[in-house]
Amino acid sequence: MLSAGLPQGTVPRLERPGPLRERVYEALLELITTRALRPGQHLVESELAGHLGVSRQPVREALQRLNTEGWVDLRPAQGAFVHEPTEEEADQLLSVRTLLEAEAARLAAAHSGRPGIEALEELCSQGERAVAADDVDLAVATNAAFHAKVMELAGNVVLSELAGQVDRRVRWYYTPVARQRGTQSWIEHRALIAAIADRDEQRATEIMRAHTEHTRQTYHRREQA
Repeated sequence: MLSAGLPQGTVPRLERPGPLRERVYEALLELITTRALRPGQHLVESELAGHLGVSRQPVREALQRLNTEGWVDLRPAQGAFVHEPTEEEADQLLSVRTLLEAEAARLAAAHSGRPGIEALEELCSQGERAVAADDVDLAVATNAAFHAKVMELAGNVVLSELAGQVDRRVRWYYTPVARQRGTQSWIEHRALIAAIADRDEQRATEIMRAHTEHTRQTYHRREQA
């Protein structure tokens, strides 16, 4: 275990191209999104810099940007901490996600062809295998890829851009409940694929709305579970 609480193997390698501050920002954001850095965890600049193999300056700049975006809280005389989302914050974001993705499902049903259906089926198979192997990280990543593919098949650029703004936070909230959602989540994905393949816009909308609502409810029940 590293001194900053990062499990071995979770620290991403920084790719050489691009500004260093941007690469450090992306690395820290990914660690937060996947909960390798957990809500409430103290973020020590020198330790993070050591793990990432950089100086403290780009880490400081990244933390300031993450603070502006609501991922990190900078507390006077205490330092930086991973933001702890309130139930209201989660509820608001997941409710917006339902609106965006229900419309994406409707549009996907209206426009998708066989290649799009096959791509969804392959992602669903990958997700089912991840659940069977109890690989939570892969299940979360594949879930995000599945929903991104539905959004792509919708063919609405503005809708896709809006969804992109909330995608990482959706992953953040989904990660702690991914194991609870487990197999049921992919059963719902299969039903969605069938509705899209049948070009049933209403049923696709209803399935996606119920699917995202189940995730929202599971998130709020996570403490009891």
